[in-house]
Amino acid sequence: MKISLCIATYRRPEKLDALIGDLALQERLPDEVIVVDNEAAGGASKIVASRQGAVPFPIKYAIQPERGIALTRNLTVKLADGDWVAFIDDDERAPSGWLRQLVEAAERYQADGVLAPVVPEVPHTAPAWIRRGSFYDFPRSATGTIVPLNRMRFGNVLLRGEPLRREPGPFDTSYQLMTGEDCDLLSRMANNGAKIIWCDEAIVIEPVETKRLSLKWILMRALSGGQEFARNTLDGTYGKPTLVKRVQLFVRALLQLVLALGLAAITLPLGRHRSTTWLMRAWANLGKLSVFWGWKYQAYA
Repeated sequence: MKISLCIATYRRPEKLDALIGDLALQERLPDEVIVVDNEAAGGASKIVASRQGAVPFPIKYAIQPERGIALTRNLTVKLADGDWVAFIDDDERAPSGWLRQLVEAAERYQADGVLAPVVPEVPHTAPAWIRRGSFYDFPRSATGTIVPLNRMRFGNVLLRGEPLRREPGPFDTSYQLMTGEDCDLLSRMANNGAKIIWCDEAIVIEPVETKRLSLKWILMRALSGGQEFARNTLDGTYGKPTLVKRVQLFVRALLQLVLALGLAAITLPLGRHRSTTWLMRAWANLGKLSVFWGWKYQAYA
């Protein structure tokens, strides 16, 4: 199989350089790497130029001047020639066996897509309550498990090119600066028959940035996730959005918001990390409710 590896980047030249270095050491090398820069000034161009010819694969570079992760990822797919298309974020690190493990999982389970863990690396300088919590973790499954629709995400994924390219976009540009365009695409693919499985061995590492070591960032990410879940529910991603389902979503979110806020207050004496866990659930439910009055949180603004 020919594999195109896509990277959407924005103002992270040093991290992009480290990632390309990791890709050059892969046991299963990509056949090409596509880098699309979402900074109009082309801040990543020097890094790409310095790597061209020094790594064992060609690098295609382009600029997407209009801000938007969906627009940027769409251009990476347009430039990709591979039978399979892999995606990794520009702030992640890839161990040498990463791409090989994704490929082996796709072949072993005859899958159209493989998702794998993004393991957060919290710096030792982070506040103690953040180090004690699991605020950046994402649910994991046994290898070969079909990924549920509400656990679809990018950052570490290998997709068969044919079903990917059949989807309009393939990323929905109406998301603009919001999160959720990744879950939307993968859910559409799955609902159209694509088999998307989990590979728990093919991890990548995500060093947590300093700007994300705050209560505000943690809560707003939870809120964004709640909005994403509600939008997908109301749009029919998880099944026909009947009036009963809409009412249930609203009532449950309201009750869970009140309950989580209460538990956040009660557990505060047991540690800020415990209280924050409940605050995250409260903000996730606030995000669900906010969809009903039309608020769209733009996480990438």
